[in-house]
Amino acid sequence: MTQQDTRPPAHVPAPVPPAAVEPGPARRPLISYVLPVYNERDGVAAFHAALTAALAGRPELDFELVYVNDGSSDGSLAILTGLAQQDPRVRVVDLARNFGHQIAITAGLDVAGGDAVIVMDTDLQDPPEVSLELVDAWREGADIVHARRRSRQDSAFKRATAHLYYRVLRASTDVDIPLDTGDFRLLDRKVAVELRRYRERSRFVRGIVASMGYRQTEVAFDRDERFAGETKYPLRKMARLAVDGVTSFSTAPLKMITRLGFVVLALSLVGILYALAMKFFRPDITVSGWTMLMCVVLFLGGTQMLSLGVIGAYIGRIYSETQGRPLYLVREVTGGPGDDD
Repeated sequence: MTQQDTRPPAHVPAPVPPAAVEPGPARRPLISYVLPVYNERDGVAAFHAALTAALAGRPELDFELVYVNDGSSDGSLAILTGLAQQDPRVRVVDLARNFGHQIAITAGLDVAGGDAVIVMDTDLQDPPEVSLELVDAWREGADIVHARRRSRQDSAFKRATAHLYYRVLRASTDVDIPLDTGDFRLLDRKVAVELRRYRERSRFVRGIVASMGYRQTEVAFDRDERFAGETKYPLRKMARLAVDGVTSFSTAPLKMITRLGFVVLALSLVGILYALAMKFFRPDITVSGWTMLMCVVLFLGGTQMLSLGVIGAYIGRIYSETQGRPLYLVREVTGGPGDDD
């Protein structure tokens, strides 16, 4: 018979519940604004007031305001420096000279350190309240949020050319660039970090962003009139930006030259046949062919010059890229957490 074990069981201590850990305050998302400025003395203070008023309604977020002075010559830098002294969220990147709007955006993106980065102009055509709608779309899961212009308060000529340009650009490139969108958009931090790796000199930021992929969405808004001053994109600069947009993301102009060559060849053959027919069937008036000769010569000459111009634009881009010069030079950075003043 098996003897029953009468030893008392070993004392097993009762499990002690883990001590309650007080949850620390969650870090608030940091939203960086990249704000290029060029000769905006009359409007930048009003823009800053409107932006800070809009941001005051979102206490659950932290903000960083990166103003990029793109070589302003009208006293804008002094106003921006004053804003940095009054508002600790403001950082001013002063470029050594005017490098252009797209380069100024790039300089701001290189400095911005937020969880999301918003690019917008400081002329109050892009309402600051809309930027917070971009933030809401980002918090819902989008990596890139484009601000699409539902309407705009510009001249009829500007509206018509912009409408036509965006559609021609979309049709001629391999990138699905959103229609009626400028540089007003939000980028998630990982997108902004990747965008910094794109260092081509002839920059078309909105096309680069569209080509990157990720989860993209749009927020429609009504664009207002410029608050003060003159547009920094006159017709000449708009034409240059249009050329950069097409040549950066498409070889369509080169393909058009090939098609144009076939058209010219066909027309030349028709002209040759016409000349031969007149030679054999109407020899009495062949001397009058001088007009046709001049038309053909001038047409071919113009076509060749146009073709050389398009090819030259691509060669010029190659030349600029192979120089390997820095995109921009910074004279000084003031304000922000790294400023000791």
